[in-house]
Amino acid sequence: MTDTSRCLIAAFAAACFFLAGGCDYLRQDMANQPKNKALSPSPFFEDGRSERPLVENTVARGSLANDELFVPKDSNAFPLPVNSALLERGEERYKIFCTPCHGLQGDGNGMVAMRGMKRPPSYHQDRLRQAPNGYFYDNITNGFGQMLGYSAQIPPRDRWAIIAYIRALQLSRNAKAADLPAELREKLNQGGSPVTKPEAGSTKDSTGGGE
Repeated sequence: MTDTSRCLIAAFAAACFFLAGGCDYLRQDMANQPKNKALSPSPFFEDGRSERPLVENTVARGSLANDELFVPKDSNAFPLPVNSALLERGEERYKIFCTPCHGLQGDGNGMVAMRGMKRPPSYHQDRLRQAPNGYFYDNITNGFGQMLGYSAQIPPRDRWAIIAYIRALQLSRNAKAADLPAELREKLNQGGSPVTKPEAGSTKDSTGGGE
């Protein structure tokens, strides 16, 4: 082996030794990232923990009740006075946002369900008739199942207007005559105009044609 070959081998070995010693430095930015995995120890903090306790009075993202009409999910409170104006507004908003799935009567027979999508539950079942108002408010705000949240499309006041109208729909299927005011009971007892019976011997049917 010539002196030149020995020199080349020695230079190559020195280069390899130098590069091997600097691999950790060269790979630092990509392979060995200076980060802490969940619950891993960290020498940066005095207690040796990478997970830090929450700052006092911290509120988790999405859990802040940022509207004055908010009620808890299990609350049956109603933060607005229920009147004809609110019900009319609720009917209007319900027909725009809710009828495609829930149907005009709240029985789940909307056009979306009729065209093959999953049918939503009827508002007239016992579970939803007994559900608190906060449950409906939470579902409209955050969504439920296949229904997305409508917080961006429906402001809080209109959500309560819709809930009031849903309660009116539920009441329409389950109201008792004894629960009505006296003047409404009187109208109900009077009913509509009596059905006129055809004269004896008449051969005309209900369509006006003869036999």
